Amino acid sequence: MPYTVTVSFGAEREYEIVLHDEDVANMPKDHARAWFAQEFETLECTPTNPMGKVLVLDMVLNVAKYGGEERFRDGGEWSRTFATAVASALQRPAIRVDVANFVVG
Repeated sequence: MPYTVTVSFGAEREYEIVLHDEDVANMPKDHARAWFAQEFETLECTPTNPMGKVLVLDMVLNVAKYGGEERFRDGGEWSRTFATAVASALQRPAIRVDVANFVVG
């Protein structure tokens, strides 16, 4: 099953990354969460929950936001790892990370 992860920073600023089963299978769900936790810390993201609990969707959105549009525009290894981690963590064939509206759908 192919996976499609679309990261949007606004109108006409969308980046689509297509993955295959083997891409996602090579990153187990716990590794995806660990990757997000590490990037969340490295990028010095700010938790959106005032109680300090950080949910996986918060990590996905914040890592995309703090990672910046340039990383997705360049289409390098980081953006592909991001997409693989999203697909592994959420286990859905089509995922839209809307950074501008802070929504994952």
